[in-house]
Amino acid sequence: MAGTVAEWYEFFLYATATTLVFGQLFFPQTGNPLDGVISALLVYAVGFLARPLGGLIFGYYGDRLGRKKLLQVSIFLVGVATFLMGCIPSFASWGYGAPLSLVALRFLQGFALGGEWGGAVLLVAEHSPDDRRGFWASWPQAAVPLGNMLATLVLTMMSLSLSNDAFLSWGWRVAFWLSALIVIIGYYIRRRVDEAPIFLEAVSGPEHRRPRAGVIVLVRHHPRKVLTAMGIKLVENILYYLVVTFSITYLKIVVAIDTSHVLLLMLLAHALHLCLIPLVGLASDRIGRRPLYLSGAALAVVWGFGAWPLMATGDNAAILLAIGLGLAVHALVYAPMPAMMAELFPTRLRYTGLSIGYQVTSVLAGSVAPLVATTLLNTYDSTLPIGLYVFIAAALSFAAVMFTAETKGLSLRTLDEHVRPVPTDLTTGERR
Repeated sequence: MAGTVAEWYEFFLYATATTLVFGQLFFPQTGNPLDGVISALLVYAVGFLARPLGGLIFGYYGDRLGRKKLLQVSIFLVGVATFLMGCIPSFASWGYGAPLSLVALRFLQGFALGGEWGGAVLLVAEHSPDDRRGFWASWPQAAVPLGNMLATLVLTMMSLSLSNDAFLSWGWRVAFWLSALIVIIGYYIRRRVDEAPIFLEAVSGPEHRRPRAGVIVLVRHHPRKVLTAMGIKLVENILYYLVVTFSITYLKIVVAIDTSHVLLLMLLAHALHLCLIPLVGLASDRIGRRPLYLSGAALAVVWGFGAWPLMATGDNAAILLAIGLGLAVHALVYAPMPAMMAELFPTRLRYTGLSIGYQVTSVLAGSVAPLVATTLLNTYDSTLPIGLYVFIAAALSFAAVMFTAETKGLSLRTLDEHVRPVPTDLTTGERR
């Protein structure tokens, strides 16, 4: 959880700075503030494009060498990329070198984060007792709003204590440089974590075969599981980035709310999200993963149509209600997700399966969700198309989970035993 806080602090620091800083600082100005935001969001999407590659490589070696070693590498890479982002000169000083550097560092950041989620939740899920896996595996999920809270808190303090010119000049950079301290703490903790016994058994048993390309084995022998994992991720990812990224754009540019005001409202909503995730994870061990997830997918549709009119009022209570409800609905689909996805795949392919299902979907969902929403708003001058966008995503995710079995309380060893054997020698690729 500590390492995940560090990595998501840095990832969401970029997400928040996209609207507040990068659109103005690193791109040529056209007179329309949404143009700069759209350009920054395109660079933001680059990180998501890199995540499947990171998920593939980290997943492959994580299934061979262990979750712990790869998690140490990922936190180091994200820390370096984020620190260097704080050093990039502005477009006025460096021209197109500024956005090009931002693209390169964003790619490195996304590549490292591609291996983060799968390893972090597996290290917890594989250690957890069968009847509490949903609860314990939800804690790395809770690290996401905590990391976001830290990023939002630092930016809020900077924006409140500095003038707008000072904040745009150097204040935002301090938040990126502070990532070095968080990374050191997270890296130290990760060095002291042990691998789960079930993983050690899987890699040392005589029946274990190490695939030359785990993703090929997954697609060939477990295609439905991969598609199910992608379906589980879809609405969760779109909903989250609409709430935490596009909402900032909407409130700042359309509703004209002050920067520090927007960040403070987000901070309160993230605190609610942090509290809800472990509670929903606990509930998933008692009443099941599916009922909670399906309820969240259905409620996401309601939120998608109702949130923007609430925000458009400009009333603090209404805005906080809209954001808070969005994150509460998100918790219903996000908290059960690690246990659901871990229980889909066998141990020897679990890191690869989770990483591919999670990260490929992120390219199709979260990476473009703020861009799609901003473009729809700019084109139609209405939030109704955004509601339809959420409806389509929710329907696809609902269908994916509707046709899966409930797995709460089942042993991972039992699930491994029921996986259909692969009819080839995975070391040589030859038929047995």
